[in-house]
Amino acid sequence: MKNLVQTATAENKSSLIHIIKGILIAYFITFLLLFIFSILLTYTSINESTIAPVILIITAVSILVGSSISSSKIKKNGLMNGGMIGFSYIAILYLISSFIQTGFALNLYAILMIVFSIIAGMVRRNCWSKSKK
Repeated sequence: MKNLVQTATAENKSSLIHIIKGILIAYFITFLLLFIFSILLTYTSINESTIAPVILIITAVSILVGSSISSSKIKKNGLMNGGMIGFSYIAILYLISSFIQTGFALNLYAILMIVFSIIAGMVRRNCWSKSKK
């Protein structure tokens, strides 16, 4: 019985490490893509009205990649782990924003980003894994 508890604890710790790595990978990809997009905005004639949709796409792609890498290592509870990566990513982002930006409030766009982030995290494990089998 003691070995079973130790095994479960080790699996949970391993899953948590993979989830944290997935979040960090997602942030790295976000920063990289936003840097590239900022260069494009600066040196081309791309309209600034594209900022919101591009940020939404960059966020989704980053979470999707981070979730994919993380979930491929975990092997079980993919929907839950992917959703946790998406939710954690956006929760950390909004917590930092609320400290930095005065007058920060949740609006419709923020709620859509939260929902979209959770779904983006869940998509990989639910859809792509079935096609691999």
